[in-house]
Amino acid sequence: MAWRLLRVLQRTSFSVPTISLRNPNCSPLYPSAASSPLLPKLWKRSHTDAAPLPSPTQKTRTGTESGDNAGAKSTSFRSSLNEAEVAKFAAIAETWWDSQGPFQPLHLMNPTRISFIRSTLCRHFRKDPFSARPFEGLKIVDVGCGGGILSEPLARMGATVTGIDAVEKNIKIAQIHAASDPLTSSIEYHCTTAEELVKENKKFDAAISLEVIEHVADPSDFCKSLAALTVPLGATVISTINRSMRSYATAIVAAEYLLNWLPKGTHQWSQFLTPEELVLILERASISVQEMAGFVYNPMTGDWSLTDDTSVNFIAFGTKRNK
Repeated sequence: MAWRLLRVLQRTSFSVPTISLRNPNCSPLYPSAASSPLLPKLWKRSHTDAAPLPSPTQKTRTGTESGDNAGAKSTSFRSSLNEAEVAKFAAIAETWWDSQGPFQPLHLMNPTRISFIRSTLCRHFRKDPFSARPFEGLKIVDVGCGGGILSEPLARMGATVTGIDAVEKNIKIAQIHAASDPLTSSIEYHCTTAEELVKENKKFDAAISLEVIEHVADPSDFCKSLAALTVPLGATVISTINRSMRSYATAIVAAEYLLNWLPKGTHQWSQFLTPEELVLILERASISVQEMAGFVYNPMTGDWSLTDDTSVNFIAFGTKRNK
């Protein structure tokens, strides 16, 4: 059976070749998480390690944080848009809210992704994780929001949410779906890019971008834009797929060709980033990674859970350095 094959692939160990980053400004990194000096300090923090509260976003709107705004104006942010990837997702935009369609894996993974986001943001912003609306008072931008499957839960948890996507069809579908629920009708959806929001001097307490960075043209420029969108000491959350042989076997061969969970060609293995590469890219964008976790799929139950194993899917939480 297909699930048995997937279980075998998940347990199989593979060796991984070294590949240099697509960004020529970044050095090649070895993808072995076990040997990296960057990762051991990233695992779970205690509640006492929470950073000081970020500056209120109201101040950034009025331009009182002139140093940060000045940096946004003086720095040229190149578009990280990949036109081929945009066209690929535009073709399946109508299926965003079909839990049995091409985005089924994201629907299944969403509760686990949200669990990580809730935990890390509540700890960082000193919010009550047991509250029904723990994100009350936070401004969050969902970069690459698609049809809104993450933006809506964030709004229900009390956040003031802005969802952006380069695919106009995605935005229209997200707007229609959000309008049906009073708790999500306040979400602001825009067909734009992170780089365009930077030019508009938009600021948020947190920037979240899930399963997007592997589809952009330049991960380094993309992360710099995410950093520019957050206030000092603000939060950034990114999830993606590791560039390992195990991810090739499960996320591409199994998910796209054997199980038909995703349309063939959804992912390009060479565009994946290892955890070490993502940490380095974020560090160069003034974002310090504080916590990282992997996702593991149980084919018996159909559920995803968090794990220390980052060999396939993983998620990272970081904070912007207070310059």
